[in-house]
Amino acid sequence: MLASDFQSHLKQNFHLAYPVVLSQLGHILVTVCDSIMVGRTGTLPLAAASLGNSVFTLFMVWGLGISMGITPLIASADGRKNRRRISLLLFNGTLVCSILGVILFILGYSFAPYLYFLHQPPEVVRLAIPYLQILFCSLIPLMIFQGLRQFAEGLSLTRQSMYISVLANIVNFGLNYLLVFGNLGFPRLGLQGAATATLIARLMMPVMMGMYIWRAPRFAEYRYKIQRKLISFKHMRRIIQLGFPIALQMIFEMSAFSFSAIMIGWLGAKQLAAHQIAINVAAVTYMMASGIAAAATIRVSNELGRGRYQQMRQAGYSSILMAFMFMSVMAILLILGKSLIPLLYVSDIQVIQMAGGLLIIGALFQLSDGVQVVGLGALRGLEDVKVPGFISLLAYWIIGLPTGYFLCFHAGLGVNGIWLGLLTGLTIAACLLFLRFKKLSASFARRT
Repeated sequence: MLASDFQSHLKQNFHLAYPVVLSQLGHILVTVCDSIMVGRTGTLPLAAASLGNSVFTLFMVWGLGISMGITPLIASADGRKNRRRISLLLFNGTLVCSILGVILFILGYSFAPYLYFLHQPPEVVRLAIPYLQILFCSLIPLMIFQGLRQFAEGLSLTRQSMYISVLANIVNFGLNYLLVFGNLGFPRLGLQGAATATLIARLMMPVMMGMYIWRAPRFAEYRYKIQRKLISFKHMRRIIQLGFPIALQMIFEMSAFSFSAIMIGWLGAKQLAAHQIAINVAAVTYMMASGIAAAATIRVSNELGRGRYQQMRQAGYSSILMAFMFMSVMAILLILGKSLIPLLYVSDIQVIQMAGGLLIIGALFQLSDGVQVVGLGALRGLEDVKVPGFISLLAYWIIGLPTGYFLCFHAGLGVNGIWLGLLTGLTIAACLLFLRFKKLSASFARRT
């Protein structure tokens, strides 16, 4: 009977997760597409893209993290059939995301000229600054889309954002072809062309998602009439209270990867380009696993709202198992493709060889990465967001980065040493987050 229940949970997880996985894949493929096309223009532009994306990520995750506070609140309210609360969360969640997008744009755009203080190769920084400033412009529409998307996903509606992300990715690819290389009479903008294509694609996304939510009959019961009170500081405060620790946890994790890129930049442009290739590929599998994590958040919080604690626990465990199985396959593929994948990006032999070595290490941390990201998703479903932040701080900044620094600069392992440090941090995070979910879910299950 237990095996049958578990199989049922896996099936439900899959139907929720695969649209989010494809949506996340479409989102990260924008960066992958940029990197592949920019890499064809030279090693320096690829290194500049690595630096720019590393800094951009630090700002973006603040917004993404806070927006993730919307989903468990809506899923829990949906479990209780509280439609009035869902309506208020729709409007105020989107408002919070919009305001945050503007703030992050202003801060990020103003920060870009200070990249020179990171002691990166000057020629790389000169290319990265205008690229980064255009990317920061895309934060505003991205955050509006994110608010609408988290609302829909909280109601277990995950396919619509998938369709929009895939369409935006197709547009980005076409614009890259025109603007990066100057095809069909368009100006040859190189790296800045890639950023411009990303901006245009992201401008489309909130428009399409907003039209869907505004027009679809499915959402008619959640739309307030104009004369009804819309702004609720109580709901905005609750979203921020739940989302801020999520953002902080994501900052600890993502900033570790960003600072790793900065340390690799101290080694040289070729090492930074190799890192960009490997991290680009690893980000694809991570974002796909984060789709499973989103499904875990929805399933766990929904079952929690219904008071079905045993089912809630099984939903979390089945999500972790699904991620482990998926990332095992991805690890094998990375090992098999370590010599071929870098050829998609560059023709520089040294960069290809270094990237191949990093992909082997990346294959090893696939399992830990999958377990930790889904563990985070399951814990968010329980609205447990503070302790995971401390776990990330411990795993990445107290253990992972110092280990990587030592292995790189003192043990003589170079860029491989930094990646081994990341592997260490991810493994520690995965173990602690799994144990955290096991403990908390057991305390709920004992209530039945």
